[in-house]
Amino acid sequence: MVTLESWSEQDFGLLERCNTPEMTAHLGGPETPEKVRDRHRKYAENAFTGQMFVIVTSDGERAGLIGYWEHADDPEDTETVWETGWAVLPEFQGRGLAVSAVHAVAEVARAVGTHRTLHAYPNVANAASNALCRKAGFSFVRERDFEYPKGHWMRCNDWSLEL
Repeated sequence: MVTLESWSEQDFGLLERCNTPEMTAHLGGPETPEKVRDRHRKYAENAFTGQMFVIVTSDGERAGLIGYWEHADDPEDTETVWETGWAVLPEFQGRGLAVSAVHAVAEVARAVGTHRTLHAYPNVANAASNALCRKAGFSFVRERDFEYPKGHWMRCNDWSLEL
């Protein structure tokens, strides 16, 4: 079981720990220090539609991050949806924390009431994140091309969870 804590100024170190070659292998690689600082500022100021959280274990350890935000850039879809993404530090992986965190963030997004679905777009080669989507109750929609970060295209799976 996990709890979600709102992202705060104190969480910059967690974001840095998630910006390693291992943690970003399916996302185009680590970001520059400037981009990490900018991302942290956006998270801390909640400067986007949605919210970022720290995943906290039952022992109070900060195990990773998860969030949700609006997504509307798919030309095949006309509907704006919630998108979710996560990162769990290596020493906390394999304990079911990510599934619990996805369930918790889905509840937050559901309570907001703005969009009907929550989507995740893991790289097709990211077996762990695709398995997490299945375990968390998402339905596979299709493969698609996805730009993340800007200028880096990847093939991903589109997973959808009804809220």
